[in-house]
Order: sequence, then C-alpha cells, then structure tokens
Amino acid sequence: MHNRSDQFAKSLLRDGLSLVSAAETEVEVLAATQKIDVYSVPDPAREAERARMGLLGDLSTEPSLFEPFHGTPSLRRVRRCLRKQLTWHHELERRARAAAGAIAPDEDADAPPQPAVDFPALVVISPGRPEMVLDAYRCEPAQAGVYHAVPGLVMRVVVLAELPRTRGTLLLRLLGTGRLLREALADLALLPEDAWEKSIAKPLLVHFRLGSQEPNDEEDEVSAEIRAWFEEYEQKLRAEARREGLKEGHQEGRREGLNEGRAVEAARAVLTALRVRRIAVPDAARERILAEKDPERLERWHERAITAASLAEVLDEPS
Repeated sequence: MHNRSDQFAKSLLRDGLSLVSAAETEVEVLAATQKIDVYSVPDPAREAERARMGLLGDLSTEPSLFEPFHGTPSLRRVRRCLRKQLTWHHELERRARAAAGAIAPDEDADAPPQPAVDFPALVVISPGRPEMVLDAYRCEPAQAGVYHAVPGLVMRVVVLAELPRTRGTLLLRLLGTGRLLREALADLALLPEDAWEKSIAKPLLVHFRLGSQEPNDEEDEVSAEIRAWFEEYEQKLRAEARREGLKEGHQEGRREGLNEGRAVEAARAVLTALRVRRIAVPDAARERILAEKDPERLERWHERAITAASLAEVLDEPS
C-alpha cells in the first residue's frame, strides 16, 4: 500500500515539476547507495509557467531534492535525507570538476579555483507536523504549512495538514491521505477540464490509487471518487479513440475488416493518452503505433502511456 502511495507521490512531483524544471525520480546517490525521490533543476526559460504553480513553483526555484513521506517522518529518517543532500552536493562538485577538467582539491595547491556548484535545497514533505524535526533543526515558519531550517542546512519542511486550502497548494495536498486527500480531490474536481493540475494528477490518481487489492475502510470515499474519475477518464479516451479510429478508417478504408478497426482504435487510444500526458510523438513513432496489429502490445503501450514521462518509456521493450 505504502509503496503504491510512494510511487504516486514521486510521479506527481516529477510530472508537476517537469513543467518548469528538469525533474528526475530516484536519482542514485552512489557513495551512499541511496536514491533521491525527486531531483529538480529549474528551467530559467519557464519562469512564467512557474509563477502559476503556486507553492510547488515557489519550492522549485533552485535545484532541490524532494522527499515526500507517507507518514510523519522521524528525526532519524530526516537525517538520512540530509545525508543524501550532502552526498549529492559532493557528487555535483565532482561532476563539475570533471566537466571543467579541474584537479581535485588538495592535489595541487596552485590549481585554479574549483567550479562553483549551488548547494541543493532539501524539501521534506510530511502529512503531519514532525515536532522533533522542527525542534532539532530550529525550523521557523516561512508561511502557512512551510518551515525553513537554519540557513546552513537549506532545508524546507512542508506540513500538508497545515497548508491552506487554496489552488496554489492543491498539487501538494494531493499527497495527503484521509480527509486531506478527500478535500484535495473535491477541489481538483471543481477545476476546469483543461486545468494543468488535472492533466498532471488525474492519470496518476487512476493508475496508482484505483487498483488496490486491499481496500482501506478509511479511504472508501476516496476510492469511490477515483473510481468515478477512472470511468470518466476511460470513457473520454475511448470516445476520442473511436472518433480518431473512424477518421483513420475512412482514410485507409475497411480492407482489413473488424480486427483492423479494433487495432486502429487501440492505437488511437495510445496516441490520445500520450497527448493527454503532453508527450510529443514524431511522425515515425505515430506511424509505428498506428501500424501495430498486436492487441497485447497495444494494450501494454496504452497502460504505460497513462503514466509515462517520455515516449521511450512507452515503446521501448525490456531487453
């Protein structure tokens, strides 16, 4: 259960941040054999888009490690995140030296200064208030639900339960559980259909939250809401696929009969899902998808397209 929630949180942050940053999930910190949940580097060319993203945009104005927790983290778990932050900065410095052809520290006293590397921020996202963490690192409130640790740590702590119920906090509140998630889902449902939050959140909610084999009584209401979205989302994809399939069928004729029509419809469903995910599809890839006749492969592509971050994740087959 927690693993599915963790993957949902990482995917939601990655996809939201990818609108304005180069965002990666599970970045390996080699020296510590750990992984950063999401690492984001802001794109200066997309500052106008960042401004509309509310709190998530404010938290991603500098290179940042995002570490979302399903439960309120202990001091020990946050210390592990701080180790990742320090080790990752060391790795970034090593890469900068290698790219500049610089000599490692202490190897040559007369060597030129080392390339400057920004110290990445650490953003800890907690459903509840982690009192021990806030006390240990002397975190001070920066705004409702957001705390800054002492300056040298460059650490922010986001307490989801304390965030105001506004559109600017919506994407982060979707990482909550129980009442917090129910409220966030209700707020999401009220947004226009073309809202950027819906294009990011709905496919991921469907993919990660619907298929539980172990329903939780506390989240029955949440599950019912997501099931309704799932049906709406699937109906939308099928309707668009049918329209596109009919159009394609008129262009290509009915030479292959009913089976080909179904394949075309399945292929169009893949293309529709990619369009919803805002993934560009070159002409060659489009032709490959439309030419595919294997229903199992088309089904695999469609499942991947619902949550993929790139076209390669959809079409590439494991070796």
